[in-house]
Amino acid sequence: MMATAAAAPVIVFTFNDIDVGARLVEALLAHVSQAAPAHPAPIAYDALLAAARAMYPRDAALGRAVAVGIGPKLQIVARFCREHGYPNLAALAVHPVTGQPGPHADALDPAALAATDWSAAPVQLAADVTAWRSAVPARLKPRAERPADVAWYAWFRSHRDECKHVTAEGKHDIINLVMAGLDPETALRRVLAAQADYGTGKI
Repeated sequence: MMATAAAAPVIVFTFNDIDVGARLVEALLAHVSQAAPAHPAPIAYDALLAAARAMYPRDAALGRAVAVGIGPKLQIVARFCREHGYPNLAALAVHPVTGQPGPHADALDPAALAATDWSAAPVQLAADVTAWRSAVPARLKPRAERPADVAWYAWFRSHRDECKHVTAEGKHDIINLVMAGLDPETALRRVLAAQADYGTGKI
């Protein structure tokens, strides 16, 4: 049985969360536009990430994103929709096994979705990304993949027992988080909480 972190960490949004989350907003807008507006099909997390990558094949942060770490990115989607009075597009993103959206999503009103004018969304999203990025704590300084990997491995070597339940995808997301400026211990706590939620379909 997979162990969980003692307490779910408070999410501090990183540049990575914001940038990938914004790409997911764009992918979900495209998804809605390609379907009957009142009845867009749900889209599984992996498929949503793949759709965003197809739109931005050279986006390195998006290319490294993994489903187990999608929760904070979908919180960015929900935040964008909430702040502009839009139906919550995050409700369309669902767990690949349970088919359910995570706790970031309220139920979608099909009539409201069909009546929504999304024409202003791209400009609003660009402005929001600028504002959100400016609010990221100064201590969260992004680093390149190699230094992040070295920092994680140095910490891992003296904390092996705490890391024994990290999956391969979880390790991948830890490196993403360390690259985004989190310290290895905080990254580990966030990933263990995400793995637990993902495994029970809560994310």
